[in-house]
Parts: sequence; structure tokens; C-alpha cells
Amino acid sequence: QVQLVESGGGLVQPGGSLRLSCAASGSIFSANAMGWHRQAPGKQREWVANINSGGTVNYRDSVKGRFTISRDNAQNTVDLQMNSLKPEDTAVYYCHAYRGDYWGKGTLVTVSS
Repeated sequence: QVQLVESGGGLVQPGGSLRLSCAASGSIFSANAMGWHRQAPGKQREWVANINSGGTVNYRDSVKGRFTISRDNAQNTVDLQMNSLKPEDTAVYYCHAYRGDYWGKGTLVTVSS
């Protein structure tokens, strides 16, 4: 059964850091582009970052220089290191596998003092 399971969310103060991780099961991870998306309360889900199987990365402008996406092809994981967090980063963060359009259930990140 295909699964994407996110972990690492929580409450952090502005300026703090969190590292999200997504573990993929099955065969979906291999040679698949992976991404992180987020949905803030009352807003539509938006793309945050992605990484292809070769390691090429892309970021939305508002997180450039603060977030880093990475993948471990041996462990079938994709991480999102988030630094200098801002209250507007508060959202449920979802892991996504592009080929097959698989989604995790999300992990909540709350940035608040």
C-alpha cells in the first residue's frame, strides 16, 4: 500500500526552526519528484518546494533562503528544513509525490510567540 507519512511539525516561536520529514512506502519514491505543500487556515493549499530525482530543487519566493528541501533515496525520505520561521508560515504541511499524485495526511506547523 502506498503511503506518505509526515512528521516533525509542532509549535515554534518566530525566528525558530523545524525540520519536517516525509517517509514514503512502496515504489512511489524511486525516480519520482517529491514536494511539500501547505495550507493555512482559511486559505487554499499552496506549493512550497519540490525536488526531482536528480536533486534539482525549486522554492516559492516567500521561503527562498529560509527553507531547504532534501531527499534521501536510500531511506525513501524527503525533508524540509525550515529556518527563520514566521507567523505566516503557520499551516498544515503536506508531502506530495508527483507521479501518481500521492499525498500525505499532513503535519501542523504553528509559528507563534
